[in-house]
Amino acid sequence: MLERMRRLLPGVWSGVLLCIAGIAAPAAFAVLERPVAGQLVGWFFQREAWLSVVVAVLLLFAERSRARSAAMAGKGSALSTEILLLLGTVFCTVAGYFGLQPMMVAARAGQGALSFGQLHGISLAFFLAKLLMIVALAWRGVGFGARPGAASGQ
Repeated sequence: MLERMRRLLPGVWSGVLLCIAGIAAPAAFAVLERPVAGQLVGWFFQREAWLSVVVAVLLLFAERSRARSAAMAGKGSALSTEILLLLGTVFCTVAGYFGLQPMMVAARAGQGALSFGQLHGISLAFFLAKLLMIVALAWRGVGFGARPGAASGQ
């Protein structure tokens, strides 16, 4: 069960991020007034940020168990590539949403050293980095990123 979750969640997670960024956000700005669309998209990204934290923590538990077992068997390190990718997604989520969101609110009010547009660009870079790491996790989960000769799953 844990192995299935480890393989399935990154694909579903990346799909959620792609749907929000590629479909929901552009659609909101296409059909709604800009302030209302901004509020709706902000609502989407708030839920996505919390979802990302929860999914990353669940996957960290699964990966930590798997990496520890592999290390004890002499087949790898307790700090696997997957764990590093997951820690990267947590960093991107915390910095890109929870760190920048209050700064973006302040920038809209004319406060702070950076403009809303600059902060939005930084936030977008964190989101894209997180998405790439999640896609790499999904890719590795189905065995495409596995080392030659390594067991691809149980």
